[in-house]
Amino acid sequence: METFKTITPIDNSVYVEMPYHDKKDIQECLEKATKAQKEWQETPLKTRKEYIKNFIEALGGKSEEIAKELAYQMGRPIAYGALEIRGFKERANYMLDIVDDALKPFYPEPKKGFERYIVKEPLGVVAVLSPWNYPFLTSVNVIVPALLAGNSVILRHSTQTPLVAKRYEEAFKEVGLPEGVFSILYLKHSDASNFMADKRVKGVYFTGSVKGGYEVQKAILNKFIPCGLELGGKDPAYVREDADINFSAENLVDGSFFNSGQSCCGIERIYVHEKVYDEFVDRFVAITKEYKLGNPLEKSTTIGPMVKTQAADFVRDQIKEALQKGAIALTEESMFENSKEHTPYLGPTVLVDVDHSMSVMRDESFGPVVGIMKVKDDEEALRLMNDSDYGLTASIWTKDKEKARELSSKIETGTVYMNRCDYLDPALAWTGVKDTGRGVTLSKYGYDHVTRVKSIHFKEI
Repeated sequence: METFKTITPIDNSVYVEMPYHDKKDIQECLEKATKAQKEWQETPLKTRKEYIKNFIEALGGKSEEIAKELAYQMGRPIAYGALEIRGFKERANYMLDIVDDALKPFYPEPKKGFERYIVKEPLGVVAVLSPWNYPFLTSVNVIVPALLAGNSVILRHSTQTPLVAKRYEEAFKEVGLPEGVFSILYLKHSDASNFMADKRVKGVYFTGSVKGGYEVQKAILNKFIPCGLELGGKDPAYVREDADINFSAENLVDGSFFNSGQSCCGIERIYVHEKVYDEFVDRFVAITKEYKLGNPLEKSTTIGPMVKTQAADFVRDQIKEALQKGAIALTEESMFENSKEHTPYLGPTVLVDVDHSMSVMRDESFGPVVGIMKVKDDEEALRLMNDSDYGLTASIWTKDKEKARELSSKIETGTVYMNRCDYLDPALAWTGVKDTGRGVTLSKYGYDHVTRVKSIHFKEI
C-alpha cells in the first residue's frame, strides 16, 4: 500500500505517515456518497441544521489540540492556532443562520390560473479539494453550505495537513451524521483527476494554485458541472496621503506577514502616496523588526517557518532578483534570529525601490516579503494595482470614504477594503477575477453555487 509523508517544517522530520486511498476506495466512497445523498436530500432542513450545529460545536471545542497539530503540519505559531477555529465557527455559524432564507423558493408576481415558483435543489455528490495554508477556513466555506443544501461531500485535503480531514471526519461521526454524507479521501494527483472526472461527482470546488486550477478544468472537461476555483493572488494596498499612518502601517504589516505571508489574500505589494511615503516606510519597518521568528510551538514566536524549504527558497530567489535589479532591503533574513538559508525559516523582508519589472511585484510570493512603491497620485496607484494577472482583494487606506468608493469601482478585484485587509466577512461574497479564478463562496450567494434551480410552472384547469 502506497503511503504519503507529512514533513513538519519545524525540523523537517516526518510528522504523519498515512496510506493513500486507491481506486477501489474511490469507487466505494462514491457509491456510499451517492446513495447517502438521496436520503440526505429528503431529510428535512431543520434536521440537517441540527446535525451541522452539533458538528460546529464538536469541532470548535477542540481548538487547543488543533492549534498544536497545525503548528506541526504547516508551521503556524501555536499562539495563533485558535484563530483558525474561531474563524471556522464564525463562517460556519453564519452560513447556518442564513440557510432558510438562502434556500427558500422564489415566487414571482401572481398570475391568474397559474402556480409558479423557483426552488433550489442540491447538485448531488460534490468534491471539495482544499489546501494547507488555512486548512479549516478554506474548506468550511463549501462544506457547510453544501451539506445544508442537501449535497453529500467528499473532501480531498492537502497531504500537508491530513489531520484536518481526520478532524472533520471525527466530528461528523461524533454527532451521528449518516454514513456517506461526508467522506474523506487521500489521493495522488492522478487519482484525484480520475475521481473528479467520475460522472457521479456533480460539483467540484478547488482552492490552490493557478496551475492546479487548470488541472481541475481538464479533469472535468467531458461533463458540464459547477466548478469553483479560488486560485492565486497578488493583493495590493494603496496608502493615500490622508491615511492614518500608524494604523495603516500596523495593519499592513500584519496583512503582509501573518501566517508567514502564506495567505491567498495577504498583502504582497503596497503603493504609498509620495507625501506620506517616508513616514509610512519608517513605521512599517519598525513594526516588522519586532517580529520573533522561531519554533511555532513556543508561545513567544510571532512568525513561524514557511511550510517547506522549497517555498522559502522561491521567496529568497524573488528577493535576490529584486536586489539585483536595484531594490533595497530595509529588513532582511540576517536580521532575524533563527532565519537560515535553505530551511523553511525565513524572516520577513521589506523591499523598497521596487518596480513591476521584478518578479516580487508581479508573481505570487506566498511568503514573508512585501515591496513598497512610491506613487504621485490616485491614478498612478490605480494603474499599478490593476497591473496584475490576479484579482482577489485590494485595500485602500484613507479617511475619504467617497474617494475610496470611486476608486473601488475601477479596481479589478473581487473584494475592495477600506482601512482593513486580509479578512473574510462571511456575509459578503468571496470571489475573484482574472487568474484568481471563478465562483463564489460565503454569503447568501455561496448557496447558489452548491445548488441548481428548478422552475415549477403549473396551470390550473
